[in-house]
Amino acid sequence: MEWKLLIFSLLASFALAIICAPLLIPLLRRFKFGQQVRDDGPQRHLAKSGTPTMGGIIIILALTVVALSFIELNSTLALLLVATLGSGLIGFLDDYIKIAKKRSLGLTAREKLFGQLLVAVVVYALYLYAGNGTALHIPGTEIAFELGHWYLLLVILMMLGTTNAVNFTDGLDGLLAGTGALAFAAYAVLSLTLAQYESALFATAMIGALLGFLVFNAHPAKVFMGDSGSLAIGGALAAVAMLTKAELLLVIIGGVFVIEMLSVIIQVASFKTRGKRVFKMSPLHHHYELSGWSEWKIVAVFWFVGLLCALLGLYISGVFG
Repeated sequence: MEWKLLIFSLLASFALAIICAPLLIPLLRRFKFGQQVRDDGPQRHLAKSGTPTMGGIIIILALTVVALSFIELNSTLALLLVATLGSGLIGFLDDYIKIAKKRSLGLTAREKLFGQLLVAVVVYALYLYAGNGTALHIPGTEIAFELGHWYLLLVILMMLGTTNAVNFTDGLDGLLAGTGALAFAAYAVLSLTLAQYESALFATAMIGALLGFLVFNAHPAKVFMGDSGSLAIGGALAAVAMLTKAELLLVIIGGVFVIEMLSVIIQVASFKTRGKRVFKMSPLHHHYELSGWSEWKIVAVFWFVGLLCALLGLYISGVFG
């Protein structure tokens, strides 16, 4: 019965995204909510300038409607929605400022950090209110460390780290939608094995929303998700990882996001300390673009790596054991 409900939630959110996209994309175009492409980015991205952005609203709408329809309104659902919608709101403001001021940068780093910290604190409060434990489990072992109030620091690190890592990954048509769906698929399976049906339903609803959005975001993209979508996805992923007590597994399951973020950190650190770049451009997907790979090839390879990371995470968790 649980599997049927999970599949139905996935199909429902997929259908809603498919319905919403053709209605929203013309509105985004009419209001001139077009992508502002960085001048220092790959030259072939200049052709994408003006493509409607803020399409993350499609994902958020489909996810929220299905989640509220299939999951009982309680502290767990409140946590998941706050993590997702709160992060998505920060992204929405960032996108809107970029469009209104016609620039590639939106909120300042300080403004974005303040918003993300606020969301993380509220998520932590809801996490405790829902009666969840504050122990940190080592994947694949019986070892756990009780963090107590230090768990707040972990929540902050997870929320900030995941939202920003996922945001770095959103740079090619379909890249984040595909890798995001794979990561949530892993957490849906993990949630189901732990009998955490609320998290499982939320994860499958997100998968459906992402796949529905992917229909319009695959190369050549008719719409971009913008920070509205990428930050919401990151917030949701961190929240599901917390609820399933698989916080450390997020590094494995979200391996593509980690690699993308590390490429940026390595690039910046190398340039500031040695005056040299390690990659032709960061995040990593741009390095392969400048190396001559086609957009489809990069996305397909990253999807495959995302699949391997998801399977490895599930293997370490003991799901296949």
